[in-house]
Amino acid sequence: MPSVLSYPGVYIEEIPSGVRTITGVATSITAFIGRALRGEVDRAIRVQSFAEYSRLFGGLSRSSTMSYAVSHFFQHGGRDALIVRVFNGDADTDTATITLATTSGNLVLEAASPGTWGNRLRARVDHLTRDTSDTLLFNLTVEELDRAGGTTVVASEPFRNVSVNTGSARFVDTVLKAQSALVRVRTSAPADESPVDGTANATTTATDGGAITDTQIAGDRDARTGLYALEAADLFNLLCIPPPSFDADLVAATWATAAAYCQERRAMLIIDAPAAWTANASTAIATAEAGVNGLRATIGNDDAINAAAYFPRLRMPDPLSENRLADFAPCGAVAGIIARTDGQRGVWKAPAGLAASFSGVQGFTYTMTDAQNGVLNPVGLNCLRSFPVTGHLLWGARTLAGADALASEWKYLPVRRLALYIEESLFRGTQWVVFEPNDSPLWAQIRLNIGAFMQDLFRQGAFQGSSPRDAYFVKCDAETTTQNDIDRGVVNILVGFAPLKPAEFVVIKIQQMAGQIEA
Repeated sequence: MPSVLSYPGVYIEEIPSGVRTITGVATSITAFIGRALRGEVDRAIRVQSFAEYSRLFGGLSRSSTMSYAVSHFFQHGGRDALIVRVFNGDADTDTATITLATTSGNLVLEAASPGTWGNRLRARVDHLTRDTSDTLLFNLTVEELDRAGGTTVVASEPFRNVSVNTGSARFVDTVLKAQSALVRVRTSAPADESPVDGTANATTTATDGGAITDTQIAGDRDARTGLYALEAADLFNLLCIPPPSFDADLVAATWATAAAYCQERRAMLIIDAPAAWTANASTAIATAEAGVNGLRATIGNDDAINAAAYFPRLRMPDPLSENRLADFAPCGAVAGIIARTDGQRGVWKAPAGLAASFSGVQGFTYTMTDAQNGVLNPVGLNCLRSFPVTGHLLWGARTLAGADALASEWKYLPVRRLALYIEESLFRGTQWVVFEPNDSPLWAQIRLNIGAFMQDLFRQGAFQGSSPRDAYFVKCDAETTTQNDIDRGVVNILVGFAPLKPAEFVVIKIQQMAGQIEA
């Protein structure tokens, strides 16, 4: 805004450059949905290492396929994960409680989340406070005992000088809700009685609930449970839903629901091939071919572009079974390889090939030949292969819509993921445009900022073409935005790019040279 010229002299004005840098979003934040030993239910919580997952969700468990998938994710190069714990049980009865007696009532604490882990909690009360004359003040220490014998304290939370007075800044209900990772207050103490000194153990009736089913995983959108707990997450790029248990697989309808949600959120769904596809080795390839076609039919071609299926399953040592080999769904390891590839090469690089090797994998539940791979690749099923010397590799990079017969423009996984990356980055990076005057100066700023973003991708090697003109274009002018659009408050931006497609088939032609006799 120009200065008000009120006196003779020199006036300085700062003029905006119009440059608003568009920052690319993350590309490999992976969401996991499944059962866990502990942790908040139906809430997306971010973790950045398996140690952090173990602290918040209880570590590996034979009842939790998700725990293994998360472990494989970080083992193979993953860095950021969103964990959604689902629970099949009664949250009230399956949450342990600790009763601290007062003179005429009780202060009842409850574990921060359901599960048998809460049965190992105990609480200690004393009145050695800063003001011993204040009978409403007390010290509370909550402890978690070890899983083995229940005698070693593995976590302790001391809360000093808390009060049962609702008007106090140290009101115990508020303090525990804000600061404790172990307990909450279920029933408040009488406002004029603090708990008596002593130690109280938790009830031992809490359970880990039953095996989860597709119902808990699919969840309810209005209640934001299961899959829809991710509504509260700002961004995720990959979605892994490990099998509900080691003896059961997700039904196709749940995959369809998840694929449709990924389409909304600009994310990719990683689908695990059912264990039943390799139950009979003699018919495994035919079963997998029919299975992936049936899965695609259920999901639908429109949503299949945001999904990728992997076959077969991994054979890896199980740390909870004396490192004996067990079969695991590949989604966590695949997501880790994708994250690793993104970090090393970029989202436009196909997460497959010699660099896409598995770590700690001893084999697969089915070992296929090149000819068998040639049956599954044309129907859009990504295969996991074992090769001499190079080892166990991820050997496919197609979306579920990548069947040759569909001729989809989103046939290849890196092409689809690059498009999603550009879409999400531009969506977030152009929010400033809303309510700006819709005219030539705005259009020029849009072209400048989006063009700079696309140019940076071109310089990194994300597009085909030897020049920017061949690689991408950004159009926003009177041709894309007519007067009728302006009257309706609409500005139209057209962005195009020439994607790099993976060299899926390398053809080497060899010709024998005929000998030439010179005269």
